[in-house]
Amino acid sequence: MLTAEVFNWTGHVLRFPRTKFREALRRPEAQHTGVYVLIGEQDGSPLAYIGEAENIAERMRGHITNKDWWDSAVCISTTGDLLHKAHVKYLESRLVEIARQIGSMPLENGNTPTRSSLSEAAQANMESFLETLGIVLPAIRVDMFLNKARSAPKTSDVVASPAEPSEERFILQTPKHDLYAEAILRDGEWIVQAGARARSNWEGSTDAKTHYANLHRELVTNGILVMQNGFATFQQDYAFSSPSAAGAIINGRSTNGRKAWKHATTGQRYADWEKDQITAEATS
Repeated sequence: MLTAEVFNWTGHVLRFPRTKFREALRRPEAQHTGVYVLIGEQDGSPLAYIGEAENIAERMRGHITNKDWWDSAVCISTTGDLLHKAHVKYLESRLVEIARQIGSMPLENGNTPTRSSLSEAAQANMESFLETLGIVLPAIRVDMFLNKARSAPKTSDVVASPAEPSEERFILQTPKHDLYAEAILRDGEWIVQAGARARSNWEGSTDAKTHYANLHRELVTNGILVMQNGFATFQQDYAFSSPSAAGAIINGRSTNGRKAWKHATTGQRYADWEKDQITAEATS
Protein backbone atom coordinates (compact mmCIF):
# COMPACT_ATOMS: atom_id res chain seq x y z
CA MET A 1 0.00 0.00 0.00
CA LEU A 2 1.09 3.58 -0.67
CA THR A 3 -0.06 6.75 1.08
CA ALA A 4 0.63 10.31 -0.01
CA GLU A 5 0.20 13.69 1.63
CA VAL A 6 1.60 17.16 0.91
CA PHE A 7 2.61 19.78 3.47
CA ASN A 8 -0.18 22.35 3.92
CA TRP A 9 -2.59 20.26 1.80
CA THR A 10 -5.58 18.71 3.52
CA GLY A 11 -5.81 15.83 1.08
CA HIS A 12 -4.86 12.22 1.73
CA VAL A 13 -4.33 9.60 -1.00
CA LEU A 14 -4.19 5.85 -0.45
CA ARG A 15 -3.31 3.39 -3.21
CA PHE A 16 -3.57 -0.33 -2.59
CA PRO A 17 -3.69 -3.61 -4.56
CA ARG A 18 -6.93 -5.57 -4.52
CA THR A 19 -5.15 -8.30 -2.55
CA LYS A 20 -4.74 -5.84 0.34
CA PHE A 21 -8.30 -4.49 0.41
CA ARG A 22 -9.01 -5.74 3.95
CA GLU A 23 -6.05 -3.91 5.46
CA ALA A 24 -6.68 -0.82 3.34
CA LEU A 25 -10.36 -0.45 4.17
CA ARG A 26 -9.65 -0.68 7.90
CA ARG A 27 -7.58 2.50 7.73
CA PRO A 28 -9.29 5.61 9.22
CA GLU A 29 -9.05 7.58 5.96
CA ALA A 30 -11.01 4.86 4.14
CA GLN A 31 -14.01 5.63 6.38
CA HIS A 32 -14.05 9.27 5.22
CA THR A 33 -16.06 11.00 2.53
CA GLY A 34 -14.11 11.08 -0.72
CA VAL A 35 -13.61 9.85 -4.26
CA TYR A 36 -11.99 6.67 -5.47
CA VAL A 37 -10.53 5.23 -8.66
CA LEU A 38 -10.53 1.55 -9.62
CA ILE A 39 -7.80 0.53 -12.09
CA GLY A 40 -7.39 -2.75 -13.95
CA GLU A 41 -7.99 -4.55 -17.23
CA GLN A 42 -10.98 -6.12 -18.94
CA ASP A 43 -10.67 -8.39 -21.97
CA GLY A 44 -6.99 -7.44 -22.26
CA SER A 45 -7.61 -3.68 -22.35
CA PRO A 46 -7.00 -1.15 -19.56
CA LEU A 47 -10.05 0.10 -17.70
CA ALA A 48 -10.81 2.44 -14.82
CA TYR A 49 -13.84 3.54 -12.83
CA ILE A 50 -14.22 6.79 -10.85
CA GLY A 51 -16.74 7.07 -8.03
CA GLU A 52 -17.61 8.97 -4.85
CA ALA A 53 -18.98 7.98 -1.46
CA GLU A 54 -19.71 9.39 1.97
CA ASN A 55 -17.90 6.34 3.34
CA ILE A 56 -15.34 5.06 0.86
CA ALA A 57 -14.84 1.70 2.61
CA GLU A 58 -18.54 0.82 2.51
CA ARG A 59 -18.78 1.59 -1.21
CA MET A 60 -15.55 -0.23 -1.99
CA ARG A 61 -16.74 -3.43 -0.31
CA GLY A 62 -19.58 -3.54 -2.82
CA HIS A 63 -17.12 -3.23 -5.69
CA ILE A 64 -15.20 -6.26 -4.41
CA THR A 65 -18.17 -8.43 -5.29
CA ASN A 66 -19.72 -6.63 -8.29
CA LYS A 67 -16.59 -5.57 -10.21
CA ASP A 68 -14.07 -8.35 -10.72
CA TRP A 69 -11.82 -6.64 -13.31
CA TRP A 70 -9.92 -4.15 -11.14
CA ASP A 71 -6.64 -4.99 -9.44
CA SER A 72 -5.73 -1.73 -7.67
CA ALA A 73 -7.60 1.21 -6.18
CA VAL A 74 -6.91 4.80 -5.18
CA CYS A 75 -8.88 6.44 -2.35
CA ILE A 76 -8.82 10.24 -2.18
CA SER A 77 -10.05 11.93 0.99
CA THR A 78 -8.81 14.41 3.60
CA THR A 79 -6.94 13.85 6.84
CA GLY A 80 -9.68 15.46 8.92
CA ASP A 81 -12.69 14.21 6.91
CA LEU A 82 -13.34 17.76 5.70
CA LEU A 83 -15.16 16.92 2.47
CA HIS A 84 -18.94 16.63 2.26
CA LYS A 85 -21.23 15.12 -0.36
CA ALA A 86 -21.33 18.18 -2.65
CA HIS A 87 -17.51 18.42 -2.58
CA VAL A 88 -16.94 14.83 -3.66
CA LYS A 89 -19.63 14.90 -6.34
CA TYR A 90 -17.86 17.93 -7.80
CA LEU A 91 -14.48 16.16 -7.61
CA GLU A 92 -15.91 12.99 -9.17
CA SER A 93 -17.35 14.97 -12.09
CA ARG A 94 -14.12 16.88 -12.68
CA LEU A 95 -11.94 13.75 -12.50
CA VAL A 96 -14.14 12.00 -15.07
CA GLU A 97 -13.94 15.11 -17.29
CA ILE A 98 -10.15 15.24 -17.02
CA ALA A 99 -9.69 11.50 -17.62
CA ARG A 100 -11.90 11.61 -20.71
CA GLN A 101 -10.19 14.73 -22.03
CA ILE A 102 -6.76 13.09 -21.75
CA GLY A 103 -8.04 9.74 -22.97
CA SER A 104 -5.18 7.57 -21.78
CA MET A 105 -7.48 5.22 -19.82
CA PRO A 106 -10.96 4.07 -20.90
CA LEU A 107 -13.61 4.50 -18.21
CA GLU A 108 -16.37 2.13 -17.18
CA ASN A 109 -18.40 5.17 -16.11
CA GLY A 110 -21.38 5.78 -18.34
CA ASN A 111 -22.08 9.51 -18.58
CA THR A 112 -19.96 12.20 -16.96
CA PRO A 113 -21.59 12.90 -13.56
CA THR A 114 -23.25 16.28 -13.16
CA ARG A 115 -21.26 18.74 -11.08
CA SER A 116 -22.82 19.56 -7.75
CA SER A 117 -23.88 23.11 -6.93
CA LEU A 118 -21.10 24.78 -5.00
CA SER A 119 -20.47 28.41 -4.22
CA GLU A 120 -17.80 30.18 -6.27
CA ALA A 121 -15.43 30.04 -3.32
CA ALA A 122 -16.03 26.31 -2.78
CA GLN A 123 -15.44 25.60 -6.47
CA ALA A 124 -12.15 27.51 -6.29
CA ASN A 125 -11.15 25.41 -3.27
CA MET A 126 -11.95 22.18 -5.12
CA GLU A 127 -10.00 23.29 -8.19
CA SER A 128 -7.03 24.04 -5.93
CA PHE A 129 -7.45 20.60 -4.36
CA LEU A 130 -7.42 19.04 -7.84
CA GLU A 131 -4.32 20.98 -8.83
CA THR A 132 -2.34 19.48 -5.94
CA LEU A 133 -3.90 16.07 -6.58
CA GLY A 134 -2.54 16.30 -10.12
CA ILE A 135 0.95 16.43 -8.63
CA VAL A 136 0.42 13.68 -6.07
CA LEU A 137 -1.14 10.99 -8.29
CA PRO A 138 1.76 10.65 -10.77
CA ALA A 139 4.09 10.30 -7.77
CA ILE A 140 2.25 7.07 -6.85
CA ARG A 141 2.21 5.87 -10.47
CA VAL A 142 -1.31 6.96 -11.44
CA ASP A 143 -0.88 8.77 -14.77
CA MET A 144 -4.40 8.67 -16.20
CA PHE A 145 -5.03 12.32 -15.23
CA LEU A 146 -1.65 13.51 -16.54
CA ASN A 147 -1.57 14.99 -20.04
CA LYS A 148 1.74 14.04 -21.62
CA ALA A 149 0.99 15.47 -25.04
CA ARG A 150 2.96 18.63 -25.75
CA SER A 151 1.86 21.42 -28.08
CA ALA A 152 4.38 22.69 -30.60
CA PRO A 153 5.26 26.41 -30.18
CA LYS A 154 3.52 28.87 -32.48
CA THR A 155 5.59 30.12 -35.40
CA SER A 156 5.37 33.65 -34.02
CA ASP A 157 6.91 32.43 -30.76
CA VAL A 158 9.94 30.80 -32.36
CA VAL A 159 13.11 32.83 -32.07
CA ALA A 160 16.26 31.93 -33.99
CA SER A 161 18.72 31.51 -31.16
CA PRO A 162 20.98 28.74 -29.81
CA ALA A 163 19.23 26.06 -27.80
CA GLU A 164 19.29 26.49 -24.06
CA PRO A 165 21.66 24.20 -22.16
CA SER A 166 18.62 22.43 -20.67
CA GLU A 167 17.33 21.47 -24.14
CA GLU A 168 19.19 18.88 -26.24
CA ARG A 169 18.10 17.03 -29.38
CA PHE A 170 18.56 13.29 -29.93
CA ILE A 171 17.86 10.93 -32.84
CA LEU A 172 16.84 7.28 -32.90
CA GLN A 173 17.12 5.32 -36.15
CA THR A 174 16.36 1.66 -36.84
CA PRO A 175 17.27 1.18 -40.53
CA LYS A 176 16.06 -2.43 -40.66
CA HIS A 177 12.48 -1.22 -40.19
CA ASP A 178 12.97 2.32 -41.55
CA LEU A 179 12.11 3.85 -38.17
CA TYR A 180 13.17 7.40 -37.40
CA ALA A 181 12.46 9.69 -34.46
CA GLU A 182 13.76 12.90 -32.99
CA ALA A 183 13.38 13.81 -29.33
CA ILE A 184 14.19 16.83 -27.22
CA LEU A 185 15.44 16.49 -23.67
CA ARG A 186 13.74 19.39 -21.95
CA ASP A 187 13.34 19.96 -18.21
CA GLY A 188 13.88 16.27 -17.51
CA GLU A 189 11.28 15.08 -20.03
CA TRP A 190 12.11 13.03 -23.14
CA ILE A 191 9.80 14.64 -25.71
CA VAL A 192 9.43 12.69 -28.96
CA GLN A 193 8.63 15.09 -31.78
CA ALA A 194 5.55 14.93 -33.99
CA GLY A 195 6.19 13.05 -37.23
CA ALA A 196 8.35 10.32 -35.67
CA ARG A 197 7.91 6.92 -37.34
CA ALA A 198 7.29 4.02 -34.94
CA ARG A 199 6.46 0.33 -35.39
CA SER A 200 2.81 -0.11 -36.22
CA ASN A 201 2.46 -3.01 -33.78
CA TRP A 202 4.04 -4.07 -30.51
CA GLU A 203 6.46 -6.83 -31.47
CA GLY A 204 8.05 -7.50 -28.08
CA SER A 205 6.76 -9.46 -25.12
CA THR A 206 3.00 -9.89 -25.15
CA ASP A 207 2.83 -10.44 -21.40
CA ALA A 208 -0.31 -8.62 -20.23
CA LYS A 209 1.75 -6.97 -17.51
CA THR A 210 4.28 -5.44 -19.95
CA HIS A 211 3.92 -1.71 -19.31
CA TYR A 212 5.29 -0.55 -22.66
CA ALA A 213 3.04 -2.93 -24.59
CA ASN A 214 0.04 -1.40 -22.83
CA LEU A 215 1.35 2.11 -23.43
CA HIS A 216 1.84 1.44 -27.15
CA ARG A 217 -1.78 0.27 -27.37
CA GLU A 218 -3.03 3.29 -25.43
CA LEU A 219 -1.18 5.74 -27.69
CA VAL A 220 -2.78 4.14 -30.74
CA THR A 221 -6.22 4.16 -29.10
CA ASN A 222 -5.87 7.82 -28.12
CA GLY A 223 -4.74 9.00 -31.54
CA ILE A 224 -1.23 10.01 -30.49
CA LEU A 225 0.00 7.28 -32.87
CA VAL A 226 -1.82 7.03 -36.21
CA MET A 227 -1.21 4.36 -38.85
CA GLN A 228 0.28 5.93 -41.97
CA ASN A 229 2.11 4.14 -44.80
CA GLY A 230 2.84 1.10 -42.67
CA PHE A 231 4.11 3.07 -39.66
CA ALA A 232 2.61 4.39 -36.43
CA THR A 233 3.31 8.10 -36.79
CA PHE A 234 3.34 10.51 -33.86
CA GLN A 235 0.67 13.15 -34.47
CA GLN A 236 2.00 15.52 -31.81
CA ASP A 237 4.92 15.92 -29.46
CA TYR A 238 4.70 13.45 -26.58
CA ALA A 239 6.66 13.37 -23.31
CA PHE A 240 8.14 10.16 -21.93
CA SER A 241 9.79 9.64 -18.55
CA SER A 242 12.96 8.10 -20.00
CA PRO A 243 14.82 7.43 -23.28
CA SER A 244 14.12 3.70 -22.87
CA ALA A 245 10.37 4.29 -22.62
CA ALA A 246 10.45 6.40 -25.78
CA GLY A 247 12.69 3.89 -27.55
CA ALA A 248 10.41 0.99 -26.69
CA ILE A 249 7.40 2.70 -28.25
CA ILE A 250 9.39 3.63 -31.39
CA ASN A 251 10.82 0.12 -31.87
CA GLY A 252 7.76 -1.79 -30.68
CA ARG A 253 9.87 -3.81 -28.23
CA SER A 254 11.99 -3.28 -25.12
CA THR A 255 14.87 -0.94 -25.95
CA ASN A 256 17.92 0.32 -24.10
CA GLY A 257 17.33 3.98 -24.82
CA ARG A 258 20.63 5.01 -23.33
CA LYS A 259 22.34 3.24 -26.24
CA ALA A 260 19.72 3.66 -28.96
CA TRP A 261 19.36 7.46 -28.88
CA LYS A 262 22.25 9.52 -30.29
CA HIS A 263 22.96 13.21 -29.85
CA ALA A 264 21.92 15.10 -32.97
CA THR A 265 25.10 17.19 -33.03
CA THR A 266 27.88 15.04 -31.58
CA GLY A 267 26.55 11.62 -32.61
CA GLN A 268 27.26 10.29 -29.11
CA ARG A 269 25.04 7.67 -27.57
CA TYR A 270 22.93 9.21 -24.84
CA ALA A 271 24.81 7.27 -22.14
CA ASP A 272 28.16 8.68 -23.36
CA TRP A 273 26.80 12.20 -23.72
CA GLU A 274 25.34 12.06 -20.19
CA LYS A 275 28.69 10.84 -18.84
CA ASP A 276 30.45 13.81 -20.45
CA GLN A 277 27.91 16.18 -18.92
CA ILE A 278 28.56 14.75 -15.46
CA THR A 279 32.33 15.03 -15.96
CA ALA A 280 32.04 18.60 -17.17
CA GLU A 281 29.85 19.51 -14.19
CA ALA A 282 32.35 17.98 -11.75
CA THR A 283 35.28 19.89 -13.21
CA SER A 284 33.56 23.25 -13.65
